[in-house]
Amino acid sequence: MSEISQLSPQPVWAFFDQICAIPHPSYHEAQLAAFIVDWAKGRGLEVRQDPTGNIFIRKPATPGMENRKGVVLQAHLDMVPQKNEHTEHDFTTDPIRPYIDGEWVTADGTTLGADNGIGMASCLAVLAADDIEHGPLEVLLTTNEEAGMDGAFGLEAGWLEGEVLLNTDSEQEGEIYMGCAGGVDASMHFPVERHPIGDNFARFTVGIKGLKGGHSGVDIHTGRANANKLLARMLSHHLSEIDVSLIALRGGTLRNAIPREAFADIAVPVEQKDALAAAIDNYAQLLHDELGRLEENVTVVLDASDNQADPLTRAVQSRLLAALNAAPNGVIRMSDDVPGVVETSLNLGVIQTDEHTITGLFLIRSLIDSGREMVQGMLRSLAGLANVTVEFSGAYPGWKPDPDSEIMHIFRDTYEAIYQRKPDIMVIHAGLECGLFKKPYPDMDMISFGPTIKFPHSPDEKVNIESVGHYWQQMRAILKAIPEKRA
Repeated sequence: MSEISQLSPQPVWAFFDQICAIPHPSYHEAQLAAFIVDWAKGRGLEVRQDPTGNIFIRKPATPGMENRKGVVLQAHLDMVPQKNEHTEHDFTTDPIRPYIDGEWVTADGTTLGADNGIGMASCLAVLAADDIEHGPLEVLLTTNEEAGMDGAFGLEAGWLEGEVLLNTDSEQEGEIYMGCAGGVDASMHFPVERHPIGDNFARFTVGIKGLKGGHSGVDIHTGRANANKLLARMLSHHLSEIDVSLIALRGGTLRNAIPREAFADIAVPVEQKDALAAAIDNYAQLLHDELGRLEENVTVVLDASDNQADPLTRAVQSRLLAALNAAPNGVIRMSDDVPGVVETSLNLGVIQTDEHTITGLFLIRSLIDSGREMVQGMLRSLAGLANVTVEFSGAYPGWKPDPDSEIMHIFRDTYEAIYQRKPDIMVIHAGLECGLFKKPYPDMDMISFGPTIKFPHSPDEKVNIESVGHYWQQMRAILKAIPEKRA
């Protein structure tokens, strides 16, 4: 057990410490799921799994509260696997290494997994507790939320009995979320055609490094730079005076993370090596002047490359770079209904090259379906101009706010009673599973809340220690305040 297991509230931190010790990136949650199922069975709790892999655990009401409305505590099993360039870490086999850094808990060179590990830990802590008053209780732990919301998509009617759902996947203590954006994945495919070049070419890797990255929903409005876009800009414009032959592109790792790094393998005539180095230096200075206040560590690198593949034909290279440079990215529109909240955005999260295709992966988000459809239309038009294909998949609905939500009012009143101030009632520009839960359970009353987590989906991820205590206190207060079932 690490040092974090003794933090307060100890039940939550002890479970989180165990969660960190078991690898659980998206698509690799089986080991953690097996641990939880075995733990629940060992405590005599009713536990089931559905065909998707979601875990359902049921705990009876504490004496005297059997007639309260049933509550579902919900978290997701997986975490986002991101690491710093020089960090040696295999997310499928290696444990996360958490440590205390002042008022925060963070991880050594990787994402921490507080998103949504702290929420998951709190659900298990409630199941383990003998001193928390609650009515009939269920815990739902969904699979593969970060990479496709597979568990939420696969949730079927009839598995849950509760009338109230408490989603634990929010990231600012003192805020209560009652609505979220929907989204859709987009993939733009550029067929690869190559041609040979002579021996008088030098091969290099050019790249963008050192960006902050972050969550493509929560952080999209911050102005953080997108490495894929900066690379496309450099290749399509700032190296236009050099005879660059493009061999391969790669950047980002997840469509829902703002990419921190992107690289291109290129070939240039030997006599232009010095001109290339000078152009790279000029672009690095330009980025420092433009972005230095926010992206203080941005760098442009130029290294020798051993990629001996033939470069793209000029026609393919021209269409590819023009399309990537022109592709929309970031905030498209702010909401008129919810001041200060992004309504519609997209993120060019990943560029990857294989033998026959270069693919750009986008995640589109919007609070409204028409906003999502507008951006899909923009990408279709761009693909048409570039004479390539674009495909859309995995569309999920937003979660429409309900101002009459009973559980929202309970949260607000209990929070004000504890802290003598009102919580902020929010709509988040990120995908929460609640919107998908509404399809099989349309009448379920839902909110989302959690502790303060900064920089999720990046190696800078950290969770505020004090806020976990406040979150846990609020969780206990809400469970105690759940009203009786209506006759």
